[in-house]
Amino acid sequence: MTNWFLRAKHWQLFILIFAVPIVIEMVAFVTVFATHEIAMVFVFMFVIMALVMGVQFGWFYNVGTALGKKLPENAGMNLKRFRSFVITPVIYFCFIFISMIVFGTFLFSGGRPSPFFGLGFLIIVPLHLFSMFCIFYTYWFIAKSLKMVEKWNHVEFGDYIGEFFLLWFFPVGVWFIQPRINRLFDPTLPPQVPPSYSNPFQQPNLSGQFPDQYPGQNSGNGPIYPPK
Repeated sequence: MTNWFLRAKHWQLFILIFAVPIVIEMVAFVTVFATHEIAMVFVFMFVIMALVMGVQFGWFYNVGTALGKKLPENAGMNLKRFRSFVITPVIYFCFIFISMIVFGTFLFSGGRPSPFFGLGFLIIVPLHLFSMFCIFYTYWFIAKSLKMVEKWNHVEFGDYIGEFFLLWFFPVGVWFIQPRINRLFDPTLPPQVPPSYSNPFQQPNLSGQFPDQYPGQNSGNGPIYPPK
């Protein structure tokens, strides 16, 4: 069965990531106002975080993995590294959220920062910076992989910079990216042929191989494009 993240419509993802959290926030506001239980804020924050991160990073992981599997070995994309990097921010955010609840009382003493606050700061900052790097790597991997799968060729950053920023602003970008994902992974549709194969007398080789990235190299796969 095809992965749900590959079949989902753009509006379904947008509702789960943007609309549903707004509704939950409204419910949280009414609940806290009626019960005066400030602790309920953390409960609703956890629900919103779990929903948004579950959908967004679940989409990143599944779409990036599916695109990476479509690429040949000479594409130069490390799928194992991508999987590790896309999971790292999720673990980090969960760690921070749990730490705020469990250890928050130890970081402040009498309304003032305790000596443990500085130690926590030194630990969190490097982890936060590395987590940000992992997120941008995720954007880069998916954007480049998507463009290479569509073009059946190697690409430069200028070729997929638009996709990179669409992934950065995901709630908006999903309206443009997801229809392309649906098209690529729809088993009822024939393989999408790049514009360079618009000539009916040039039949593409659907073996999934890329031309060598650097002239003079021969990976043994052979190019799929006729010489220009």
